[in-house]
Amino acid sequence: HVQLVESGGGLVQPGGSLRLSCAASGFPFSAFWMHWIRQAPGKGLESVASINPGSTTAYYAESVKGRFTISRDNAKNTLYLEMISLTHEDTATYYCGMWSEWGQGTQVTVS
Repeated sequence: HVQLVESGGGLVQPGGSLRLSCAASGFPFSAFWMHWIRQAPGKGLESVASINPGSTTAYYAESVKGRFTISRDNAKNTLYLEMISLTHEDTATYYCGMWSEWGQGTQVTVS
């Protein structure tokens, strides 16, 4: 069965950085587009970044362009999100997934 486990979240000061990881299993990871979405307190889901199977194409929400980088290591079945210059508006629970399924999320708090 599909498993998606996010990690790397935590408390960070404004202007700081974090690297989120997503360990995937139970499906052919290297054949799927992968995505990060987030949900801020009291708000809906927001698509953050997407990457194609071969790491040749990536898309980002306008709010994170230039600050976040999505990447993947297909040999390790792992998805990453590097975040720099974090602001209070980046506070959210971050989820990784293949669109049809999502992990449990990892909390990022910028304060």
